[in-house]
Amino acid sequence: MSLLLEISGLSQRFGGLQALTDFSFQLEEHELVGLIGPNGAGKTTVFNIVSGFYKPTEGNIIFDGRPINGLRPHQITALGIARTFQNIRLWHNMTVLDNLRLARSAKLGYSFWGAVLRTRRYWKEERAIEDRAREVLEMMNLTDCAEKLPKNLPYGLQRRVELARALTTDPRLLLLDEPAAGLNSADADDLIRFIRWIHDKFKLSIWLIEHQMKVVMSLCQHLTVIDFGCVIASGTPEEVRNHPGVIKAYLGDETL
Repeated sequence: MSLLLEISGLSQRFGGLQALTDFSFQLEEHELVGLIGPNGAGKTTVFNIVSGFYKPTEGNIIFDGRPINGLRPHQITALGIARTFQNIRLWHNMTVLDNLRLARSAKLGYSFWGAVLRTRRYWKEERAIEDRAREVLEMMNLTDCAEKLPKNLPYGLQRRVELARALTTDPRLLLLDEPAAGLNSADADDLIRFIRWIHDKFKLSIWLIEHQMKVVMSLCQHLTVIDFGCVIASGTPEEVRNHPGVIKAYLGDETL
C-alpha cells in the first residue's frame, strides 16, 4: 500500500485556547483506522482542519503527495476527501437526490457561462451528475427516498443519506465523524456491517471518530488516541485498549 495522507506537527489555537498540539499521523491507501479520545480532546478539530473548515496554526498536511494546507472545503473535496458530521448536516428542504447532485458540484467540468448559456458540455455534465447520484442511491438502497426531503426520513436513513452524499463525490478518503451517534446497539451493529461494505465496495480509505468502542474495536485496523489535543497512544485496538495512558484518560487515575 502507498501513503495517502501524511500529517506532521499539526497545531491549532483559538485565541488563548490550544486545541491541538503537534499532531502527526499517516494513513495508507485502503486503510480503515480510528481517532478516539474523551470529549473535547480535539478529534473533530483534526477533521475540520483536514477537510478545510479550519486553517491550521502550524503544521503540514499532504494528501496524495500534494500539500492541502489552507485549501477551501470544496477544493479539498474535489481532490478526493469527503466527510460526514457528528450532527447531520443535510440540506433538509432539498430532495435526497438533489442533496447528492449538489454535493457532486465540486467536480463540475463546465464554467459559469457554460451554465448560463446551457452549452452542450453543461447538459452532458448535468446528466452525468444525476446518473452518478442515482447509481449511489441504488447501491445504498435509497432509491425509494430519491424524491423525499431528508427531514421527513427516520434518523437512521438520514445518516445513510449523508454517507451517500459523501460517496457521490467519489472520494479516496472518507472522514466519518461519530457515525454511530444517536444509534442504538442493533443499529450500531448494522452500521459496522455497512461501513465494512462501503470500505470494500468503494475501494477507499476510511478514518473515523467514534465514541462507541464496539464500533471502533470491530472496524479499525489501527487507532490513534488524543487527549487535551495531544497524541497519547497509537497502535492496534488491543494495544490501545490496554494502554495505561488511555485507561487514565477515559476512566481516571483510580482505575490504574
